[in-house]
Amino acid sequence: MLKRLLRHPRALALGAAAIAAWLRLVHRTTRWRIEGREHARAVWESGVPAIGAFWHEQVPLMAFIWTHRIAGEAGPGRMRCVVLVSRHRDGRLIGDIATRLGIEATYGSSSKGALEGFRELLRLLEDGHTVAITPDGPRGPRRVAQPGVARLAALSGAKVVPVGIAVSRRRRLKTWDRMIFPLPFGRGGMVYGAPIAVAPDADESAVLAEIAAAMDAAAARAEALAEGRA
Repeated sequence: MLKRLLRHPRALALGAAAIAAWLRLVHRTTRWRIEGREHARAVWESGVPAIGAFWHEQVPLMAFIWTHRIAGEAGPGRMRCVVLVSRHRDGRLIGDIATRLGIEATYGSSSKGALEGFRELLRLLEDGHTVAITPDGPRGPRRVAQPGVARLAALSGAKVVPVGIAVSRRRRLKTWDRMIFPLPFGRGGMVYGAPIAVAPDADESAVLAEIAAAMDAAAARAEALAEGRA
């Protein structure tokens, strides 16, 4: 009975609203240190879409990479950011939360909908919208980039912007990705890496290694900023 109630659309909507409210509290009460913001500004000012890449464990904090604002700074304007999430129940919950936090969601990263999701991301990039993806999601292995991010960049011509975000006050969930559950009133770090261009004829393995290394570096730097080690 409890499982059935938790799967009900109203229960999922209430859960999404509660989690979104919690994440807003985390965002407002965290003292953020930011590096590489010029890379985000370059995307917004050029109007050329990009692919934001981050590890799956950072999903709860992902929206702030796009929606965080600095006084006097021009934002992305009409450029949307869309995140790809899976079709299963957990994915739809993530999509609902993202929407409430100012990020749109498209569905199709499950095994049955992977091709449709990939095509939708290509269409969004062609329409001028930035997309956010987790190259190791939705099932892992943890921090192992799958080929989709390199193929998407090669076919679309969009550059990959590796990003990392961390908070000092957090818990790690017992999930395959050790997902972050953030807590308020701490320190935070946001890091935007230099964009990576992928040529259509680039060696896929080499490109994936470069993207994964840049994502690891961004994640590590964000953690160092959050923990006061930098």
